Amino acid sequence: MAEDIAKATRVRTITIDENNDGQRVDNFLLSILKGVPRSWVYRVLRRGEVRVNKGRCKPEKRLRRGDVVRVPPVRQSEKPAGTVPARQIEAIENAVLFEDPALLVVNKPAGFAVHGGSGLSHGVIEILRASRPDAPYLELAHRLDRETSGCLMLAKKRGALRRLQELQRQKRVEKRYVALLFGRIRKGGWRADLPLRKNTLKSGERMVRVDPQGKPAVTQFKVLRAYADATFVEAQLETGRTHQIRVHAAAAVHPILGDPKYGDETTNRAWRDRGLKRLFLHAASLRFAWPDDGIDFEIQAPLPDELKRLLEKLEQNDESI
Repeated sequence: MAEDIAKATRVRTITIDENNDGQRVDNFLLSILKGVPRSWVYRVLRRGEVRVNKGRCKPEKRLRRGDVVRVPPVRQSEKPAGTVPARQIEAIENAVLFEDPALLVVNKPAGFAVHGGSGLSHGVIEILRASRPDAPYLELAHRLDRETSGCLMLAKKRGALRRLQELQRQKRVEKRYVALLFGRIRKGGWRADLPLRKNTLKSGERMVRVDPQGKPAVTQFKVLRAYADATFVEAQLETGRTHQIRVHAAAAVHPILGDPKYGDETTNRAWRDRGLKRLFLHAASLRFAWPDDGIDFEIQAPLPDELKRLLEKLEQNDESI
């Protein structure tokens, strides 16, 4: 169904089949018009140039099998996003942990957004689509912060995406992270049950705060190793809110080291001088039933070398650095 952008210069009508049943209309447009700026897609949706069964629609509308979608022409002035650099394609392809006909799991490197936007031309999804131009379907099954590394799931079939989304709604996907927190924590672990609410600052920056009026959010923290002034922990999500682990750690007065948004700038600067150049948060493993054969699918993402080296240094010194 994907077509080269140069061919998409006339109005088209596309009938939705089983591969796109249940997909949001904005994601559908982005998948068939590969390379078209996201801003163009949302602009034509706002203007009502995209129609579903001859009616206007919002970006979040879910398409159903048999729906007829009117796709407006791509204007010549709308230039496609730049070519994905070969080094980015190589980095993401080398990070593939698992792949079958329905599922793809990547050990996302820190610094890569999951999708383009906010000044970024290419995220993991755009890079993979560029490296696999003949793939009929490829969508993100969940999100990771740009600064966070580790397990990222993508679906290669619409049915797989629905299955993964349903598993996550039912809290049947076990997601475990590891992080290095500020300060020595003497207890073995704790449960953070603190509601979170998104806020947008005047600058446009998005922040998340603990707020009684926010959405429920629960994180289980387990201490794996306590050092002189830092603690290596495992964090297991019971809910999946934006920046959840980062905010819950900061609320415990033990922010994740290297966190520019919720951490302490002076502390982060001191750790940068010692080798920590990024947020120390890594999506270490995923576990869930896949597909419905009663056997758990489990995959682990190795800790990046720069984080591993830091832990080794702490082990050798066994003191604050």
